Amino acid sequence: MVAKNIEQEQPQRGEITLSGVLHALSDPVRLEIVQKLARSGQISCGCFGLTMPKSSLSHHFKVLRSSGVVATRREGKNWVNSLRKEDLDVLFPGVIDSILAASAHARPKNRGPL
Repeated sequence: MVAKNIEQEQPQRGEITLSGVLHALSDPVRLEIVQKLARSGQISCGCFGLTMPKSSLSHHFKVLRSSGVVATRREGKNWVNSLRKEDLDVLFPGVIDSILAASAHARPKNRGPL
């Protein structure tokens, strides 16, 4: 049952909207997930190193999947996530690269003034 729900949460390329992608990436936790995927390629759900309740993490992955930013597939007993970079680049050329580059240079909020 769970696999079917996850497949339904993942839109086809033509169903991905820019507003949905931007909304998904507006949250710092989801942006961190996408940054890690961009660097690593594929990561299992339990290997992101984020300290938060499982229900909160599941919510963030659901938003990323339903917006078309991330694809999730079953591999044995694990759920493996990957960035849908090819789809996003075809639909919105340069947007993901620009967001990732800008976020890599952004000053963390918990730091004091420079």
